[in-house]
Amino acid sequence: LDEQAMVLRAIEERLFLPVGSDREVQSDFQLIAGTNCDLQSAVRTGQFREDLLARINLWTFHLPSLRQRPEDIEPNLDYELEQFAKAHGAKVTFNKEARQRFLHFSTAADAAWSGNFRDLNAAVTRMATFSPGGRITVDVVDRELERLKASWSSIDLDAVEPDLAEICDAEALLQIDPFDKAQLVETIRVCRLSRSLSDAGRKLFAVTRMKKGTSNDADRLRKYLARFGLKWESVQQS
Repeated sequence: LDEQAMVLRAIEERLFLPVGSDREVQSDFQLIAGTNCDLQSAVRTGQFREDLLARINLWTFHLPSLRQRPEDIEPNLDYELEQFAKAHGAKVTFNKEARQRFLHFSTAADAAWSGNFRDLNAAVTRMATFSPGGRITVDVVDRELERLKASWSSIDLDAVEPDLAEICDAEALLQIDPFDKAQLVETIRVCRLSRSLSDAGRKLFAVTRMKKGTSNDADRLRKYLARFGLKWESVQQS
């Protein structure tokens, strides 16, 4: 908290005391701050100064996690392979089936990617290292997928699996069959892991949408949620 006070003064007065110095200096600067913490909650618990948050919270941009950006996985997969090649002086590529298998797994709705890009970097490094011939095979991919599943299995599933009692009205919940509850839980889980209504619709209707000439996945999902008195915004906020 003392350091936060110093940061606040530096922002407001442009004055700060350099480490090891007994004379203040002045600096005109712009501040960009990032966090993976809930600062509003930290303010409530006394861990973060409210006046400092008010100062730095001028413009706020939410960066979705990797699991919410499945379209970013394939280009970053190529990028990580390029970085590995530069670092080790050896080019490594996937064979076609291995690449398809990894992408199918990594872009699925239940791919946790709890470590975000660190997970992807580590996965590519391991697969490339275990492919001394310069070719990542299906066997190498399958072993890596098992590693990822094992590392993600320790995640608190309560943080992913929605509690319908917290989302739906108690009276309305009594009117939902157990079969529909199971389907609704999975639908809400996918919604929470998706960056938009359309993105969630594409995941949830991935098979049937391919059988139609045109498909409005967002509208389909919106109507499904409305059956239970839910809206996209409320599901995301919950």
